[in-house]
Amino acid sequence: METMDGRVDSPELEQLYADFEANSTAPLWTQRDDLMPMTPAPAAVPHVWRWSNLYDIAKRSGDLVPVGRGGERRAIGLRNPGLPGTAYATPTLWCAIQYLGGHETAPEHRHSQNAFRFVVEGEGVWTVVNGDPVRMSRGDLLLTPGWNFHGHHNDTAEPMAWIDGLDIPLSNYTDVGFFEFGSDRVTDEASPDVSRAERLWAHPGLRPLSGMEQRVSSPLSAYRWEHTDAALAEQLALEDEGYPATVEQGHAAIRFSNPTTGGDVMPTIRCEFHRLREGAVTPARHEVGSSVWQVFEGRGEVVLGDETHRVEKGDLFVVPSWVPWSLRAETGFDLFRFSDAPVIERLGFARTYVPERDGVR
Repeated sequence: METMDGRVDSPELEQLYADFEANSTAPLWTQRDDLMPMTPAPAAVPHVWRWSNLYDIAKRSGDLVPVGRGGERRAIGLRNPGLPGTAYATPTLWCAIQYLGGHETAPEHRHSQNAFRFVVEGEGVWTVVNGDPVRMSRGDLLLTPGWNFHGHHNDTAEPMAWIDGLDIPLSNYTDVGFFEFGSDRVTDEASPDVSRAERLWAHPGLRPLSGMEQRVSSPLSAYRWEHTDAALAEQLALEDEGYPATVEQGHAAIRFSNPTTGGDVMPTIRCEFHRLREGAVTPARHEVGSSVWQVFEGRGEVVLGDETHRVEKGDLFVVPSWVPWSLRAETGFDLFRFSDAPVIERLGFARTYVPERDGVR
């Protein structure tokens, strides 16, 4: 006989287990805890990357490694310590710091993977998306949805760094990736203050009749900091006036949206921005799905599981699925966040648990 933990006490059962192995099969009763855990048990672990360290190695890469064909981009992926053998931040999300030296050009290419750029500091680089030059400035979110040609050019003598976010791990797991080289330069080296996509789409509440069809990804290539900042400031001002406007006391937040659907900017990535007043604390919460955060301004603490980390401008941290997290603002505290929430929600797996609100389970 044999117990459900796989212990064998007869020659027949021993042969049965040998036949499982020989026929590339495995019985559920010996692996239920691995296949169906009581709660998510991610291999990815919470981790913090310091901007000062990232920028230093990016700068040294800029001095030693030319940008151009081959590697295509001088981008350094943030590798989760719990996912060895990969450069993945989470099982679904890739994040990197990209560095472009003065007067350098990163050649054009396109790929199936959806991508964005977020700028924590710096000016002077334009990303060219399908021939449309888009200015990159501090606080801006810039989109490159899948299969859009894109390259970057730096018009100044000063280097610039930013973060890239992509759905590379998810795309690799599902075997949907394609890649194609484009121009060795960029197809338009102009440096306009406002891109053509913004001129058409960046008017709040207004939609061009020439673009009434729904699009999988947002046609707006740049979400400018001045609009993000104003929206967050008004939420807190309304809270001061006694009106319901914030997600929690002292916690303003916005989600970047696709103007053709009202949904997420891309089908696999959600982008948000959070602002906490000095002294504000968010309750601990568990969420299915993973996210990456970058501190845009201010200082504070992030609690990841049982560990507390002090973070400041530029620092990045990752929250794996179901790991409890909370934020504590030492000063005014601004943070950019991206996650795999669109995928999790569309598959029907979304779940959030806030012990302070929902009670002990």
